[in-house]
Amino acid sequence: MYYSPIKMKELLSKHGFNLKKMFGQNFIIDENIINNIINVSNIDKDTLVIEIGPGAGSLTYKLSEYSKNVVCYEIDETLKEVLKETLKEKENVEIIYKDFLKASVLDDLKKYEYKKLYVVANLPYYVTTPIIVKIIEDNINVDKMVVMVQKEVGDRFKASPGSKDYGSLSVFLNYYFDVKKVLDISKNVFIPKPNVDSIVVEFSKKQNLKELKNKELFFKLIRDSFKQKRKTLRNNLKGYNLDKIEEILLKYNYDLSVRAEQLNIDIFIEIANNL
Repeated sequence: MYYSPIKMKELLSKHGFNLKKMFGQNFIIDENIINNIINVSNIDKDTLVIEIGPGAGSLTYKLSEYSKNVVCYEIDETLKEVLKETLKEKENVEIIYKDFLKASVLDDLKKYEYKKLYVVANLPYYVTTPIIVKIIEDNINVDKMVVMVQKEVGDRFKASPGSKDYGSLSVFLNYYFDVKKVLDISKNVFIPKPNVDSIVVEFSKKQNLKELKNKELFFKLIRDSFKQKRKTLRNNLKGYNLDKIEEILLKYNYDLSVRAEQLNIDIFIEIANNL
């Protein structure tokens, strides 16, 4: 596998492949960045890796060297010949040419044996959040995700209460995972060069999830609380039992004039479990 802008362009040209903006295609061309992603992922021969959007196979190639198996989902079938060439030696890689958002991932994984399930990927920016939400909602029991995302999106994923990036998605993800930034990525390591910088974010599965009496109610409460971020809970939660909500808020020195962005996940859980 060659890692250089010239070699990558030659490879794509050889197979008549044109990069497509509609699929958010920005291919990594820096081997050092790929090695850094492998290092922070801590994958080993007990690990099955899911990669979404392998592109030309730059990351896939390295993943296959360290993991037991790599299962890739690629929406763009015109990459077949490119990936055939870059991954021709790799017998532990399966490429499924399908939109990950429409795939039955649990069915696809049934034939594999593994001890750990990781997602390691340079995610297409335009579907980053839907991909992560699908992994959660389809109960794809991943132990860890190490994903490269647009910096602005990554900042929302790892945001803390009180910060401008903290929102319903931050709370949603924080219920299931410990989230942290592990790498900064310059826009200069891709072809074509995107307009924004990226970060690599690590999601580690929480071993003991907080008890929720009604998960659907909890996530609805979160969505409604952040519905209009500049409004208070009193305004955003008019359809709820405000007396009960305020009773809990007062325990933490808040009242209904607080905005959702000030509250941590434990307060939301206590509110939901008492409604």
